[in-house]
Amino acid sequence: MLIKKPADIRPSEITPPELYARRREFLKTAAVLGAAAILPPALGGRIARAAADDNLKPTPYQDVTTYNNYYEFGSSKSDPSENAGSLKTKPWTVTVEGHCEKPGQYALEDFLGSQTPEERIYRLRCVEAWSMVIPWQGVPLNKILPRFQPTANAKYVEFTTLLDPAQMPGQRTRLLSWPYVEGLRMDEAMHPLTLLVTGLYGKELPNQNGAPLRLIVPWKYGFKSVKAIVKVRFTEQQPRTTWSSENPDEYGFYANVNPAVDHPRWTQKKERRIGDLFRRDTLPFNGYAEQVAGLYAGMDLRKSF
Repeated sequence: MLIKKPADIRPSEITPPELYARRREFLKTAAVLGAAAILPPALGGRIARAAADDNLKPTPYQDVTTYNNYYEFGSSKSDPSENAGSLKTKPWTVTVEGHCEKPGQYALEDFLGSQTPEERIYRLRCVEAWSMVIPWQGVPLNKILPRFQPTANAKYVEFTTLLDPAQMPGQRTRLLSWPYVEGLRMDEAMHPLTLLVTGLYGKELPNQNGAPLRLIVPWKYGFKSVKAIVKVRFTEQQPRTTWSSENPDEYGFYANVNPAVDHPRWTQKKERRIGDLFRRDTLPFNGYAEQVAGLYAGMDLRKSF
């Protein structure tokens, strides 16, 4: 049940990636980011305008699916597409635990419930100063988490990737401490832009892009968007996330896209959009500042990076 295409779009208009370019005017409207249907009118309008201003032309499907960071399958950008094809994603189980009233192990279909995937086109910004524009399909996280009735002690949400070295050759190395763990503050997790992704370009999510279930938080660097999720845990304390634990001087817990705070190895002031010839200025919060900056009011984002 992973992907249900919108009823008003024929499969012939969705499946071939090259046809996405013909839908740009449609995608620049509120449907671009799923805004008109699922967000308050004022917020939806701002998102649609931001999309139009940035001319969100989707990155070609070939690039989206062959240029990835997914260290479970290797450290080269091409390793995920070369090594992930045999990953078994059906059946898939997601464990829910921690501070909630309905913990348990859920088949993916039950975890997602009856929610129909929505189409969003989001910018994706890597901390390595490259970016893409990707048409995702998924379910807003704020439509999923309340079903498990988190308690008042649930201040954060922790996400864990599958641990299976037999299928994920990168996990046989000591590149990172496995399994991969990421986390969000509860208000970040419940923000309307935060998406649990099950597909892209109108197709089921490819293995190399995080199938069958990954997170997308479009105002944060890509390493926050954990892939192949098998566990969701509600916590009272800030989770110990993988990159932040490995190198806290380079990778913060929040990881908000911020051109004013450089990574020691990459400037964050500009980025290379995959497929473009020239570099472009990086936007605060990856272009979603109007929607999300209020989450961090009063915080020093140079220290809480």
